[in-house]
Amino acid sequence: MTQPTDNPRDPHRTALPAHLRTALWLAGIGLPVLPLREGKGPFGNCRACTRSACGDRPHMKAAGPCQCPAPCHGWAAATTNADVLTSAAWAGAWRQAHAVAYHPGGAGLTVVDLDNTAAVAWARENLPATKTVATTRGEHWIYRGAMRSANGVRPGVDLKSTMAYARWRGPGTGTITELPDAVRALVVKEPAAVRPAPSSVPLPVGGGECRHRSPVYLERGIAMAEQRITDAGSGVHSTVYGTFLAVLSAHGRCGCLTDAHIKRLFTAAQTRGESLRHCEDAWSNAAAALGM
Repeated sequence: MTQPTDNPRDPHRTALPAHLRTALWLAGIGLPVLPLREGKGPFGNCRACTRSACGDRPHMKAAGPCQCPAPCHGWAAATTNADVLTSAAWAGAWRQAHAVAYHPGGAGLTVVDLDNTAAVAWARENLPATKTVATTRGEHWIYRGAMRSANGVRPGVDLKSTMAYARWRGPGTGTITELPDAVRALVVKEPAAVRPAPSSVPLPVGGGECRHRSPVYLERGIAMAEQRITDAGSGVHSTVYGTFLAVLSAHGRCGCLTDAHIKRLFTAAQTRGESLRHCEDAWSNAAAALGM
């Protein structure tokens, strides 16, 4: 891959925002792209798809590219369609964009995101050479082949492929090679032994008015909470507490939460390495903070 260049035969091309010109070039070589806000975050959800009603989340069976006209759902909004990229619905996003991202899995690629020098050193000792791209703190190693994305598979190592996006940082150096089994194996972990939540964990208070539209609303909330914990990076402790707090705030006063729901949240946390004691403390502290 080479850097994008303007087509001198197209007098309108140079009038486009710089990030949009880059995005069009990437789309032309088969990379689904989207604009990023300052801080690498995607643009916010549209009203019609609030709470991921369109199925853009990885844990939802209907997960897939969003059909909305605006770039509003992270990886699911990524596209190679130049007409969409240059449409009026996307114009504001490109004017505000601070970077371009792409959906590796949508192009049959996997990015091994090495976040520091120690992670880079590990990759050089354990993974086959491939195309590499320098980042602010480390490197992206890009392989041909898609797989499940996962964060924190090793200290300082994330995998970005299906249902994820990576920031475009240039064409890099070297030649892309096939995705090795050594990378695929990083997401195959022996789960930590998980014990059920004990009866000493505070159960929801109950008695309040239920605001849930249907059982699906509660199920979706629990599934999203599980996914948030699963996707946590280095701050697993704070993510677990914050997630417990959010679940109790939304569902804890009407008595709809059951032992089974709590066990699912504890299981997600313990799979990420949290101890049962920390789960109990985080749950109790969240309940206390809400006056339950």
